Amino acid sequence: MNASSPHGEGSYGTSASAAPAPDVAPGRVVLLTTSHRVAPGLLSWPAWQALHGADRVLCADGAHPQLPYLREAGITVEETAPTARELVDACAGGRTVVVVATGEGEPRLTDGLAGLAGSGRVRMPELELLPASYDLPGARLLDLVQVMDRIRAECPWSSRQTHEGLAKYGIEEAYELVEAIEEGDRDELREELGDVLLQVVFHARIAEEDPDAPFSVDDVAGGIVAKLIHRHPHVFGDETATTPEEVKEHWLRTKAVEKQRTSVTEGIPLGQPGLALAAKLASRVRTAGLDVPLPRGEGIGYELLALAVRAETEGVDPEAALRAAGRAYRDAIRAVESGG
Repeated sequence: MNASSPHGEGSYGTSASAAPAPDVAPGRVVLLTTSHRVAPGLLSWPAWQALHGADRVLCADGAHPQLPYLREAGITVEETAPTARELVDACAGGRTVVVVATGEGEPRLTDGLAGLAGSGRVRMPELELLPASYDLPGARLLDLVQVMDRIRAECPWSSRQTHEGLAKYGIEEAYELVEAIEEGDRDELREELGDVLLQVVFHARIAEEDPDAPFSVDDVAGGIVAKLIHRHPHVFGDETATTPEEVKEHWLRTKAVEKQRTSVTEGIPLGQPGLALAAKLASRVRTAGLDVPLPRGEGIGYELLALAVRAETEGVDPEAALRAAGRAYRDAIRAVESGG
């Protein structure tokens, strides 16, 4: 395998059949990795130093997204895929060779280098793994957006979905998330959080296609970021809050200014489960300092309303309490069924 070098070498180095002489410096191999989630060309300063200081820069992928930016920076990149032995030979004489890794991370090359090192018969160059760009926290969300975009475009089922058609799945996934939390199953919790996140990204992707009022997942994220900053003046502003109660006061005050509601009942979804609805209404009444007597009526509904209000007053989530009792009832049923 011959490849011209920017420093005049006509091949990778010494013959692949002969080990370098003991007095010849073994050189250095730098495996440069990059993240596809970071814009090409945005490399760390150590990476640029290694690239500019290298005797040779190699890349097996001629379509690697970094190559145009490296060449624009004056770096000569050879599009070639050396074997491990050829790479070792190319470093003979104290040379530094930078390998710009492909998306797979060059497993064939690294396995070959490990094999040579383990043989004990080859004087190995210094080996360095140099991450040139890193994923920031949340970077995998970009993968989710890209995957969802492709699914929306190519999947016969997903491409036909609407906000209305997906609404029931949002409710189901939220319930499954709550169940995972209450069961204390960490693996299930992680999976259900992903399913809920999928609903958000899916709806945002559908929203991009609206002819009258389109918006994207970036608009969704931007909106909630702005809301969080505005409603946390004790974190991002000049306000102070040292207790959870003071934080809640800040939240409610800024929310009231934003919404300009004429009733404390505004914004409470009536389609939620009955116990949760009753508790939410009671919470709004209590927070607003209103004196609202419970409506009088006959039947279980009014009795449940009174129980839900009592639970909220005592700091108990009536839905969670009833689910816990329901699980106990389920266990009792199974015990009877099994003859226990």
